[in-house]
Amino acid sequence: MKRIYITTVLTCLLIMSAMVFCFRMLNLSGGKEHLKIGFIYDNDESTPYTYNFSLAKDAVELKYGDRVEILSRSNVLDNEMEEPLRELASQDCDIIFFNGYSETVRELAPEYPGTQFCQTSYMDMSGQTVPVNYHSFKGEAYQGRYVSGIAAGMKMKEMIDEGIITEKNALAGFVAAFPTSEVISGYTAFILGVRSVVPTARLRVIYTHTWSSYAHEKTAARHLIDDGCVILSQHTDTIGPAIACEEASGNIPVYLVGWNQSMSEVAPGSSLVTARICWEPYVLGAVDALMSDKAIEDVVGGHIHGTDISAGFEKGWVEMFDLNEQVAAPGTGDAMNSAIEQFMRGNTDFVFKGNYVVIDPDDLSHTLDLRNGYAENAETSYPLFRYIIPDVITITD
Repeated sequence: MKRIYITTVLTCLLIMSAMVFCFRMLNLSGGKEHLKIGFIYDNDESTPYTYNFSLAKDAVELKYGDRVEILSRSNVLDNEMEEPLRELASQDCDIIFFNGYSETVRELAPEYPGTQFCQTSYMDMSGQTVPVNYHSFKGEAYQGRYVSGIAAGMKMKEMIDEGIITEKNALAGFVAAFPTSEVISGYTAFILGVRSVVPTARLRVIYTHTWSSYAHEKTAARHLIDDGCVILSQHTDTIGPAIACEEASGNIPVYLVGWNQSMSEVAPGSSLVTARICWEPYVLGAVDALMSDKAIEDVVGGHIHGTDISAGFEKGWVEMFDLNEQVAAPGTGDAMNSAIEQFMRGNTDFVFKGNYVVIDPDDLSHTLDLRNGYAENAETSYPLFRYIIPDVITITD
């Protein structure tokens, strides 16, 4: 009887050991059951840029529920990044996402090899040596900017056809934060989209020299309106330009193309459409990768440059939404969709292309002929087009 008991116990132990071994093997091949995820925002969700980025956090919570624990830090300036970064990494976050432009993230990543650091790209990463646990990503915003320009151009054409403005007065305005290539690429794609509909259209740009200031942005927008701009867009982070358009009291109406967040609630009479970078595909893909114990770049689809990834409409990284049918010109949706279909097919070389010789504002002797086109985001997710089109774009500081 004792032998039978011992044999039974040993058999049970062997079975249990085999089950534990199999479970561990399955866990290694199948990834993790639970992740701790950090999000660090440069602002809070009251601003369009951060609100838009926070939608990715919401998507993770919706998909994974109690399989993830999320820790968030808001209103973290770039020069204040180190403390919250170390705090989250020291709390054993498996992955941390950042929408700020601080160099600190890349510098500190090697100190926390157990954490993956994913940052919205802020510089040309081509040829850069980066830690193995550091990743950068950004949607190819110029695509959305160009399609936004088409919507603006359609409205301008309607205003011209109705005699509200003339072709010579087809002037758009742009409230811009800083003269970086990211901003310049965006507003250039915007005006080229406008000119695909109204070839005489021109663009006036005012820099606020801040990413987020309601007062500065609204003041800049008012100046543009006073200068005769009939359609505005922005690369800044508040609703200031939208309010300025809605409050415009002149004889000629002023319209707005939004960025990152719908402006229809605050500017229902002037909002045309909004473009946004969709952060959800990358963030969800990166979390999926860690859950399945795979490299992020093996899971996330897009244009991969080492540990840097970009994508556009074809992967859902750029989106047009909230087309205001009550304000937009007839046929705007069809015109936008026609361009989007080209982007979806991988045809992108028509944006930065035309009979233009453009100038580098930092070196006026450096020019570029756009007759053969310019391929944005060819080697990096960060936009690099930084040229000004003479007689089409006017800059005001």
